[in-house]
Amino acid sequence: MQKSGEDYLEAILMIEIRNSSESVRSTDIARQLGVSKPSVSRAMSNLKAEGCIDMQTYGEVSLTAKGRRIAEEVYDRHRMLTLFFRDILGVGKEVAEHDACLIEHDISRESMQRLTDFIRNYKDK
Repeated sequence: MQKSGEDYLEAILMIEIRNSSESVRSTDIARQLGVSKPSVSRAMSNLKAEGCIDMQTYGEVSLTAKGRRIAEEVYDRHRMLTLFFRDILGVGKEVAEHDACLIEHDISRESMQRLTDFIRNYKDK
């Protein structure tokens, strides 16, 4: 899956968490990502074709089991990387968030697992 698709899935999950709802409006996604509604529409069509979301005719979007799994993986990587940059390296919050978003898509499973283990051991000390 492309980085942009992962970003959209993560955004849907984050909006769900924030709103305590399992359906999200396209306008919320556009606002979250700072993109146009037509961009969201194109992305949602692609994600639907990949089996990652369900769409209602009135603009609500929900994650499928596949989409939720991908979104949660990306979200977990993002949170862990942000924590590492911010709390361990002392990087400012905005920079930590930005850098985490860049890295979350490209880091290998092995490196992410080792980083996660390091963070957990560091926090336990």
